[in-house]
Formats: sequence, structure tokens, C-alpha cells
Amino acid sequence: MSSTNRPTVGIGLVGHAFMGRAHSHAWRSVDAFFDLPWQPVLSVLAGRDAGRAAAAAARLGWGSAVGDWKHLLEREDVDLIDICTPGDSHAEIAVAALEAGKHVLCEKPLANTLAEAEAMAAAAERAARHGVRSMVGFSYRRVPALSLARKLVAQGRIGAIRHVRAQYLQDWLADPLTPMSWRLDRERAGSGALGDIGAHIIDATQFVTGEALIGVSALLDTFVTERPLPDGPGSGPVTVDDAALFLGRLSGGGLASFEATRVATGRKNSLRLELNGTRGSLAFDLEAMNELWFHDNTGDADTAGFRRILVTEPQHPYAGAWWPPGHALGYDHTFTNEVADLIIAIAAGKDPEPTFADGLAVQRVLAAVESSAADAGRWTTIAGDPPCDR
Repeated sequence: MSSTNRPTVGIGLVGHAFMGRAHSHAWRSVDAFFDLPWQPVLSVLAGRDAGRAAAAAARLGWGSAVGDWKHLLEREDVDLIDICTPGDSHAEIAVAALEAGKHVLCEKPLANTLAEAEAMAAAAERAARHGVRSMVGFSYRRVPALSLARKLVAQGRIGAIRHVRAQYLQDWLADPLTPMSWRLDRERAGSGALGDIGAHIIDATQFVTGEALIGVSALLDTFVTERPLPDGPGSGPVTVDDAALFLGRLSGGGLASFEATRVATGRKNSLRLELNGTRGSLAFDLEAMNELWFHDNTGDADTAGFRRILVTEPQHPYAGAWWPPGHALGYDHTFTNEVADLIIAIAAGKDPEPTFADGLAVQRVLAAVESSAADAGRWTTIAGDPPCDR
């Protein structure tokens, strides 16, 4: 028990690079802003190198460090394992953790292959029968503006959805001299822009609309096929896509277009989503993440048009846990909101969302996109169960 007489939940983190730092910050801050039923304890950080893991644990606030994630399976001070590694290890770690009775938070995309994602979802379903919970980390669901968009769609404020336009635009690979990294290696990353950032707009679309993608027609391209090695002379082959472009059909009949690229010069982190319905429209851009634009098509034509909603009011999703109205939230807050939802759901004996089944639904779309692109954009139906209902 903690000093506040709440049960504690021991966290074990695997990985301490970009995502590991983001998740560490979330675990450090969540108890200060949310009224949690359990108190998170940053028990142990695991990395591939014990020395680097120890240095990262000291910097990021973890109680101890180990050089092999398998030690987390045996530790009594670890109740939940947070996976922030490249995709090639997600399935092995997550399945082992669930079978050991540890709750799991796993970064997106759920896996590198459809078969791995199916195995993870099956393991999660088995574990849930024994009260062991799991969640995939699509953190943008916790952007207050996107959560508000979902609420407005569910309320029927924009009517039946006719069009969705989803983009995720970055430019960090636009320079052909940007060196190789694991994100450019298919064996480690699974895919390129498609899985890295395309997965986010697929999930955001299905989350906000409450509908599933049922088919796609796709193109993938790699513009820079070799890049300099990061730690010596020579170059290495790029084995993933630089950009993905595909059309889709929603289960409600609407049309959708998707673009994910890491070579859009001038665009740093622009996740854009626009929905056009029979009664109105919504538009969002992550580079202005506290704003949601809403058009009510049922209003007076003399004053019709998009209006800006500043999503920082206490009644807006998540915003009430943070600052006064008008005081903007940022990227880091999405992870804190995420782990708050996770702990609250586990303590209530509920499956946190998005579930591994939701992650599998995204993985099915990724697989269909790759299959379509490999066959000159052939229309490819997406099989399987839809993502969880609202």
C-alpha cells in the first residue's frame, strides 16, 4: 500500500529511447493530475544493455534497471509491463507478459505482421478471462480535440459520414543524407510510413467515426533506396516505404482517403483529419492540437462556415484534469491521459481501450494496404471482426 492508502501498481518499462522517454514522463506525472484508484510505482526499466538501461533509469526516474526484459516476468514489484521497443519484439514480450499474469501496454502498431497481431490478440483474450488486461498505445485518441470530435459524431452532429480525409505528414526523411535507423529496416519496423504514422490515421479514423474500414486500394513508394550508415562509412538499403497513399470504404458507406509520408518537406508532425457528413463537418490538425473546427450545415446560410473550438474547457475530454481554459496542452499530455485511462480501467476490472483487438483491426488494414500496393492497387477487402464498438 502507498502512503495515501491506495493500492500500488508496479510498472516495468521495456525500452528507453523516444517512446520510453515519453512513457516515463507520463508515469511520473499521471498521479499528480488524475484522481487514480491505484498509485503507479516506477519499479524497473529494462534495456538491451544493462549499463545504458541503468543510466536511463536514473535519468527518467525508475527505481532500478535490468539488461533483459525477461527479468520483469519474475519480479513481484512489476504488475504491468509497458512495451516501448521496435515492432519486431512486441509479440514475444506481450505474449510472455500476459501469460505471466502481467497487465500490458504496448506501443503501436501492435506488431510487425498480421500473424503476430493475431497471436497477441488471442493471448490478450485468454488473459482477460483471468483479469489480466492489455491496451495498445494509440495515444492520439487522448487528444482532447479528437475525443471531442468522436463525441460530436456519436451525437449525430455531422449526420451520416460521406467523406473522410486523413493525412499524416512529416519531413524528417526528406534529406537523402539522413542516416539509416531501425525505422528504415523492414525486419525491425515491419513497414515504413505506413505502419509508423499511417497506423495512427487509420486508428483515428475508426475511433472518431465509430466505423470500420472494409476495403482499400493502395500505392506505396520508397524514394530513397539507400542511406548512409550511422556509425561508419558506406550505406545500407532502405527496405520500407517512404510514403503510403490509399483509398478506402467505410462500413457506413462513406469514402475515405489516406496519405502517410515522412518526406513532405515543411511538414513536421501534421496529422490531419476532416470528416464531411450530411449535417456538417469536422476538421483537425495535430500541429494546432488544441483546436477543432466545426461546421453546422443545418444553420443559417448567411453565417455558415467553419468555426474554431478551443478544446480547453473543463467539460472537454481530459482538459479538466489540467490547466485553466485557454492554457494549451501538448504532445506529452496525450501519454499521461493514456496511462490514466489504463489504470482506471484495470482497477475497475474493465478492458482498457484501444484493446489488442482494436490494434489487430488496424493491423488488418495495414496488411490489406500492402497487399493492394503489391498488386498494382487492386481493390482489397479487409476481413475479420471490426474494431470494438463505442
